[in-house]
Amino acid sequence: MSKNKDEKLIFELEQRFWKSIADKETNVALELLNEPAFMVSTKGAMKFDHAGYRKMAGDDAAYNLLDFKFSEMEVLFPAEDVAVLTYQVAQKAEMKGQKMDTKMSASSTWVKKGDSWVCVIHTESPMGA
Repeated sequence: MSKNKDEKLIFELEQRFWKSIADKETNVALELLNEPAFMVSTKGAMKFDHAGYRKMAGDDAAYNLLDFKFSEMEVLFPAEDVAVLTYQVAQKAEMKGQKMDTKMSASSTWVKKGDSWVCVIHTESPMGA
């Protein structure tokens, strides 16, 4: 696969992961996540396995992603089987019944295992005004 096709695939996988959150398709998300995986957000750093993700994403989750839009996506392949993606994301969400519009800088690191890519870490940081 050429680098251009790899870039497109990584962009599509990130989009698919976010869509799985919005659509509450936990099994789709789990197919795309390494076990264990890391996340760094405004709530700190965490390590979770698939069971932990399933609990976070459950029907009673306090966070609901309503809509999202990516911009300024860039990907770097530091090794043939590693992709580091950076981008900005504007997201509309609901947290404990309160609507939120936020713009974040985000990154995800994807690793190729066999024929599949899985996300091993995702980070988000709020963008300034």
